[in-house]
Amino acid sequence: MRRGIAATALVASLALAATACGGDSGSDKSDGPVTITWWDTSNATNEAPTYQALVKEFEAANKDVKVKYVNVPFDQAQNKFDTAAGASGAPDILRSEVGWTPAFAKKGYFLPLDGTEALADQAKFKSNLIEQAKYDGKTYGVPLVTDTLALVYNKELFEKAGIAEAPKTWDDLKTAAATIRAKTGVDGYWGSTQAYYAQSFLYGEGTDTVDAAAKKITVNSAAAKKAYGTWLGLFDGKGLHKADTTADAYAHIQDAFVNGKVAAIVQGPWEITNFYKGSAFKDKANLGIATVPAGSTGKAGAPTGGHNLSVYAGSDKAHQAAALKFVNFMTSAKSQATIALKNSTLPTRDDAYTTEVKADPGIAGYGAVLAAAQPRPALPEYSSLWGPLDTELPKIAGGKESLDKGLSTAETAIAKLVPDFSK
Repeated sequence: MRRGIAATALVASLALAATACGGDSGSDKSDGPVTITWWDTSNATNEAPTYQALVKEFEAANKDVKVKYVNVPFDQAQNKFDTAAGASGAPDILRSEVGWTPAFAKKGYFLPLDGTEALADQAKFKSNLIEQAKYDGKTYGVPLVTDTLALVYNKELFEKAGIAEAPKTWDDLKTAAATIRAKTGVDGYWGSTQAYYAQSFLYGEGTDTVDAAAKKITVNSAAAKKAYGTWLGLFDGKGLHKADTTADAYAHIQDAFVNGKVAAIVQGPWEITNFYKGSAFKDKANLGIATVPAGSTGKAGAPTGGHNLSVYAGSDKAHQAAALKFVNFMTSAKSQATIALKNSTLPTRDDAYTTEVKADPGIAGYGAVLAAAQPRPALPEYSSLWGPLDTELPKIAGGKESLDKGLSTAETAIAKLVPDFSK
């Protein structure tokens, strides 16, 4: 899953605008191959080449299908697809973030995949990931990659500071950060102000933004205030980098970590290939990957992320049939193993974890922390709840408003997204 990546190229936007979508396929010749459009939301630099190579492999094996590949910046894709689907002009296939899948399914934009070629290997996939692709009892996506957040750290800096293992709690992290600063001159931790990255603090206090089962908004509860209080406390102190509330914060944090200017951050496996490009991780063995620290409950938790391949319900039957065949190919064990080895992302089916895949240190490290990954509730609006927090948390971290005021404002905004929930 990508979180706030700022690399949104104008060229990609122009290419997107010019792309013929599933609902506008009149240019296909009746005696020629069917041309389907795929919007891929992966990182254009590090991940997209792998997917483009697989598209060519698919086309070589399926002469009756052509795939129009379009890489759409992740932070634009949800709104662009929503607009396109509402106008009956969406692509035949979308690489849909797991949180978008039930939301688009609720709107009728995705085709149910149960019993189709796309889900022919359903039993091979991890059952919890299939559940995340469901809405109202039907499956609307085939899991392509999965992920979660982890505490990633620079082993060399930790060793120089005399710290033998990764911190187990947020308090331990605070202590470690101060020690690292004192012993190495480098900050020990740099946190994010984005809501997705703050989610682990909520889980550490046994709460969430909402209680979906009880239909109650809990973002301003006592437990949530404690969680966000802990989060806020990690921007101020010895060895703790101050909050970056600029639009380029994600890139700043990433650059500092990969070049050894900060010892630890919280990040997902989609950045593994970028880690290895940095000066601090020329030796891949220097990258430490640990479960995110625990809160006062003693339990650690991180959100389960990832992406599904979903088929547009508005495409005609010929395009849907071709799309289903393509989804089956892209999510096969062979394709997923290729993606894992090239991109260091985590497969979603057990038979894709080959000996070679499991030998990748990044995959092995993140695979080990998946036990702490917490699935999202079956609530179509769930991912949209981070929006109000993405507005308020930077203000709180930057000292522009109090924690109480920010959470109260977020609570009011969330109430508009889930109007049948109580406060």
